[in-house]
Amino acid sequence: MSKYLTKKEIKEILSQRFKDDKFTSLSSLPNPFLFKDMEKSAKRVAKAIKNHEKITIVGDYDVDGIISSYILSDFLEQIGSTPEVIIPNRFSDGYGVSVNIIEKINQSLVITVDNGISAIDAALLCKEKNIDLIITDHHIPPADLPEAYAIINPKQENCFFPFKEICGAQVAWYFAAAIKKELNISFNLLEYIDLLSIAIVADMMELRSLNRVLVKKGLKAINKSKRVSLLSIKEQFSKNLFGSEDISFLLAPLLNSAGRMDSAMLSYHFLKSKNIQEARMLLQKIVNLNEERKEIESELFEESLLMIDKNQKIIIVWGENWHEGVIGIVAARLARRFNKPAIVFSLHKNIAKGSARSIGEINILELIKTQKDKILGFGGHKGAAGLSIMKEELESFKSSLEKNIIKLDDKFFQTSKNILGEINPKEIDFELLDILENFEPYGQKNPKPYFLIKNAKVKKERILGKSKNHQKLILERDNLILESINFNYEKKASIGTKIDMCFSISKNRYRGYITPQLLIEKINLQS
Repeated sequence: MSKYLTKKEIKEILSQRFKDDKFTSLSSLPNPFLFKDMEKSAKRVAKAIKNHEKITIVGDYDVDGIISSYILSDFLEQIGSTPEVIIPNRFSDGYGVSVNIIEKINQSLVITVDNGISAIDAALLCKEKNIDLIITDHHIPPADLPEAYAIINPKQENCFFPFKEICGAQVAWYFAAAIKKELNISFNLLEYIDLLSIAIVADMMELRSLNRVLVKKGLKAINKSKRVSLLSIKEQFSKNLFGSEDISFLLAPLLNSAGRMDSAMLSYHFLKSKNIQEARMLLQKIVNLNEERKEIESELFEESLLMIDKNQKIIIVWGENWHEGVIGIVAARLARRFNKPAIVFSLHKNIAKGSARSIGEINILELIKTQKDKILGFGGHKGAAGLSIMKEELESFKSSLEKNIIKLDDKFFQTSKNILGEINPKEIDFELLDILENFEPYGQKNPKPYFLIKNAKVKKERILGKSKNHQKLILERDNLILESINFNYEKKASIGTKIDMCFSISKNRYRGYITPQLLIEKINLQS
């Protein structure tokens, strides 16, 4: 029996991931009225539209919140309403709907998207001002819910929507579907599926079942889209086709950068662009902010590396006045680099604001909850969370969290990379690329497949990148040539060296030619 994986075995392993999926097509998607409070909310919005009431939508400054705001506001505009959209500024307003925001609103109906489930004080002020507050959110509800007119959240008690792990944009999209039904109007909500798929991937939702269906359809829609915002990105970055990784590494970071560095309303207006000239102008501003974000992120990442104890099970670092807009990305990079959960704090005066990212099956929000007596506030979901804490509590918080995470089973700290096994180089061809592509999109609960090859000889090597931090390798094994690249390499491979490596496989498109390319994740230089 061969020690190498065959294509048939790879296909069977990946197929098993989806054997329990309940939703496998658009026609099988669950009914919007399975959400608790959905019917009540849809009737209230229908009444507002018929009575020409002004509606205010309050969003969030990340990709999910921006797209949630766009979907619901654009839908309402197209059916005759003129909603006002408020996306709080990360630096001056803080997160989500707040008392300060409600104080400025004089309308009778406020709808939150991708936030609000913890907005106790804002909800009380709405009641005082006779504002009906409809909260649409997907984050884990606290023990005490806000006293809102209605709450639409799949994770709240007595909500019968059958798939809980959806993002805020999906809740907003379902809300639009319910309003459409209540008003008995004709409207194709699939026109938003391109943006919806971006929100699902960007917010790190599980790419199984319902989410998988929407993202697969959404990726096709992105590549056929006439939306000028997406066309301008294709033009700017010379992209003919977008894949699921382009959402994670191009589209999401771009849209996120406005909220991280300035105001997320810039990305919102970019999505609303009416012509290509307007889209190009706004995109250039976003690109400039994204470049600034990259520089600051790189500096903080390098600074944080100097503070890390590699023996600890969880990475927790902090620094004075670290840019709050990038600490989440730094946490994500640290989690990937060390294969451990990571929390990065920015200290300002006596308050530490933190952003957390997880790996594998570790529920970072539940882990943070174990220290709730030390925390001023927190929120999020399994894979990512935010929190704030007094500066003097940080050392105790770090120590206690380390003790709690050590109690977890060791399986949580095995590599989060899904290594399927060792593969023969001759199996790496276009047929394998087609098999792997068929099981996209990869992400949460459907991790990208990784493989092993041992004893490959380095024939050529070249350093790439503006920062000289990537290494391109031409490898030979069994008289076969393998093209590979090691991004942000830690170990430099020299010509003639033999290596063992863990890698994923991608399509390399260059001057009209497509070839398989190995993306090295880990490398072992043989002595």
